[in-house]
Amino acid sequence: MTNRPAMVSRLAVTGGFAMSVLVGGCGTLLPGAPNDDVLLEGPVEDLSSQQLAAFLAGDGEFSRRFAPADGLGPIFVATSCESCHVGDGKGHPLFNLKRFGRMEGGVFNPMRADGGPQVQNRAILNYMAEVVPAGITGVAQFTAPSVTGLGFLEAVEDAAILALADPNDADGDGISGRVQLLALSDLIAEVTRLELLFDADEPGRHIPIDGRYIGRFGKKASAVNLLHQTVTAYREDMGLTSDLIPEDPINPQVGNFAGDGVPDPEVPSSTVSNVVFYLKTLRPPPRRDAESPAVKSGEALFTSLGCARCHVPALTTGASRIAALDRKVFYPYTDLLLHDMGPELDDKYTEGIALTSEWRTAPLWGIGLAERSQGGRAFYLHDGRARTLREAIELHGGEAAASRQAFRALTPAEQELLLAFLRSL
Repeated sequence: MTNRPAMVSRLAVTGGFAMSVLVGGCGTLLPGAPNDDVLLEGPVEDLSSQQLAAFLAGDGEFSRRFAPADGLGPIFVATSCESCHVGDGKGHPLFNLKRFGRMEGGVFNPMRADGGPQVQNRAILNYMAEVVPAGITGVAQFTAPSVTGLGFLEAVEDAAILALADPNDADGDGISGRVQLLALSDLIAEVTRLELLFDADEPGRHIPIDGRYIGRFGKKASAVNLLHQTVTAYREDMGLTSDLIPEDPINPQVGNFAGDGVPDPEVPSSTVSNVVFYLKTLRPPPRRDAESPAVKSGEALFTSLGCARCHVPALTTGASRIAALDRKVFYPYTDLLLHDMGPELDDKYTEGIALTSEWRTAPLWGIGLAERSQGGRAFYLHDGRARTLREAIELHGGEAAASRQAFRALTPAEQELLLAFLRSL
C-alpha cells in the first residue's frame, strides 16, 4: 500500500508524457482511420431518428454474446450473430454450419428425427453436442455470408426475380436458372404475414405460386425474407427461442427435454424486430477503384465471358417505406436464382426444391473485402473451400462450365484484369 501513491504518480507522469507525444506526433504513432470504402458497417442513408434508433438497437443485439443464463443452447454453433459475421462481413470456416441428410428414392430426407438438417456441434455444460448421424448420403458446410445490403435484396419484387428465370433454357444460352419455391409452413405463413403487415403497400413480394413461396436468402435460397432468416438463425445457430420458433433445439441422443432451464421465448419479439431492421438497413458493400481502366477492362471481360448472366450486375427494388430502399437500382451481382453448378460443387445435400448440385447465385458485391473479415486470408464459395478467386472460378462447373473455359482461354494479362474487377466489388 505504501508504494501505490508513487506508482500512481509515475503512471501519471508517464501517461502525460505519452499523451503529449501522441498529440504532437499522432500521424506517425497512431494508425489512421480506415477509408470508408473498405468498411462494411454502417446504415443506409436518410434514416429517420426513429429508424436510426432501431438500427442502433439492432446493431447492439447483433453483437450481443449469449450465455446459458440467457437461454443459449442447450446445443448451438455460436454464441452471437457477430461470431459468424465479424464486422458484418463474410464468416470464417471455423464457424461453418454443417448440414446433412439422406436421399431416399429420389427424395431428400433432412433427417429431422435424427437432429437434422443442421449439426449443433457445441453444447452447454452437462449437455451433449450433436454429431453427424449414421446413414447420411449428403453433407454440406456453409460459410456465413456478409450481411450488408440484404434489405435491397429483400425489397426486390417477386416478378423481377421470375423475369430472370429460364428453367428450360428457352433462350439457348446454356443458363437455366430457376426460383427456389418453398412449401407453405406455419412459420413461412407467419413471417410473410408479418412482413406484409409492416409493408402493407408492397403487394409485389410473398405472392404464392401454386401454394409455394419464393426463397431468396441462404446458400440454397431456403429463407423467404430476413425475418425468416433471423428467427431460424437464432434457434439453429444459437439455440435461442422466439415467439415464432418457441421450442429449443434438442439432441435426440439426449432425449426430448430443453435442458437450458430458461423460460421461452428467450429472445423477445422487440429484439427480433430490431435485428431484422438492422439487417434491412445495412448499407451495400462499397466499391473501390471502379473507374480504374484495369477494372473497367475486367468488367467488360466479366460480361463477355457470360459471368453476368448469373451474376446479374444490377437489380431494382420495389416500393418500400424505408426511403433508401424505395425503388432503387443497386448492384449485387446476383439473380437470386438456383443454378446447377455441376459435380464440382455437388455435396449431395439440398433444401427445398433445389437439386443437390444447385446453388443460389451468390452476390459478388463485397467479395473484394472478404479477407478483411476472415482474418486476413479469404475463403470463397459456399463452404470456403477456395482460397483464391482463381480457384473459385475453376470450381464453377455445370451451367458455369462454358464461362470457366472462356476464362482459361484468356491471356494471363486478361485474367488479371478480370480478377482486378472482382477485387473491386
